Amino acid sequence: MTNHLFSEIRSRMPDLAAPFAVLADGRVFRYQDVLDASARFANALVALGVKPGDRVAVQVDKSLEALMLYLGTVRAGAIFLPLNNAYTPAEIEYFLGDAKPAVFVCDPAKAESLRAVASGAGARLETLGTKSDGSLMEKAAAAANDFADVARGPEDLAGILYTSGTTGRSKGAMLSHENLASNARVLTKEWRFTKDDVLLHALPIFHTHGLFVATNVVLFAGAQMVFLAKFDADDILNRMPGATAMMGVPTFYVRLVDSPRLNREITKGMRLFISGSAPLLAETHRAFQEKTGHAILERYGMTETNMNTSNPYEGDRIAGTVGFPLPGTDLRVVDPDTGKPVATGEIGMIEVRGANVFKGYWQNPEKTKAEFREDGFFITGDLGKIDPRGYVHIVGRGKDLIITGGYNVYPKEIETEIDGMPGVNESAVIGVPHKDFGEGVTAVVVANKGATLDADAILRTLESRLAKFKLPKKVFVVDELPRNTMGKVQKNVLRETYKDIYRA
Repeated sequence: MTNHLFSEIRSRMPDLAAPFAVLADGRVFRYQDVLDASARFANALVALGVKPGDRVAVQVDKSLEALMLYLGTVRAGAIFLPLNNAYTPAEIEYFLGDAKPAVFVCDPAKAESLRAVASGAGARLETLGTKSDGSLMEKAAAAANDFADVARGPEDLAGILYTSGTTGRSKGAMLSHENLASNARVLTKEWRFTKDDVLLHALPIFHTHGLFVATNVVLFAGAQMVFLAKFDADDILNRMPGATAMMGVPTFYVRLVDSPRLNREITKGMRLFISGSAPLLAETHRAFQEKTGHAILERYGMTETNMNTSNPYEGDRIAGTVGFPLPGTDLRVVDPDTGKPVATGEIGMIEVRGANVFKGYWQNPEKTKAEFREDGFFITGDLGKIDPRGYVHIVGRGKDLIITGGYNVYPKEIETEIDGMPGVNESAVIGVPHKDFGEGVTAVVVANKGATLDADAILRTLESRLAKFKLPKKVFVVDELPRNTMGKVQKNVLRETYKDIYRA
């Protein structure tokens, strides 16, 4: 038996002298370096007592060394568990207590504050910094640069990603070697990545988007990337003439559109712009296309499934949709209560099945069973519809559905109307407790720069466009919406903020 994921990565590598990553300071990291560095980390982990199936939890800043630690963990037969570097020690305590990793790797500057947390979970604490420093870096630097990859099959776990935890405690999604390999295989083909591509990589690598989508696609294509610690619009625009593709979140594209430097000349060498992790406003899609001639390709994925759908590489990329199910992924829209498929164009719960879908939640068989249908479909929790052309539309999370006076209200429908109004940058519609209606429809709106919005005027405009039961009972104009690190609007935060507005 081979190491299923890394064996395929190895088999797809180009000439080992070919560049894999160009760093911000101009250093070039080649495919031979990928093999050597990941082997050193694998050797260092094994020397620390890491065994096949052990978890290696990691909370460090983005670096190429952290990426090599991911590959080294896979090669050692262990399970890579990346953690958001914004998590506090109290949050880390929960994750380590739940996952019980053999090793916990953190930034050297955080070691003292996290030492007791690691010890309490029975994990060995090691450090890894962005300047090639830290105890684990020292061990890896002293280790051999060859390693006999530990045998792992398609169903063995390669990673655990914890969900965002907006409805209770985060859960660890177990991702197998084939979950990751199958998705990288499909995306490489569907998005036409080859060894000639250069990807602008400014995403974090504690998340499926930057780690398992962007990085694995580059590795499966034998391509190269410009590996940046963070997104900076000017830096991206400076590097764009030397690149061919970019993956980003909607915030990236909003900032690029706001730049006077964005034009057709600077993007003429690019063949693909991809957006995900949060909905892309149709306004941003249109503005970007007008400035560059490029239609952003929006796709839909989850922590538990990697990518499920994508707008086509060739064909219409329709703003406000996430395209078609990817090859090998079955997708259906069903009545949430009965599980029966709904008619074309009707809203229901999205369910998916395929090689990309995770194995279940770590140490939580009850939750796993509750989230899967008997025929193997995973209940995503996302509400959506499929239009007559077959394009999938996401209208919100199931938990975001508002039931007011006995009527179902889908926030996306109201948000689309508000977002189309002059002067509106974006909006979020939520339901909060209301003594008469159960939930009161409430809109929170952000104005464009320099624009002034009037809440009453927004309501008057909506009166001619929406049924009365869908109309917001209150509209609040704010400077910005709360977001998580991947740019998703945190409606749970908004619901908490406005929970008492109708109680008087």
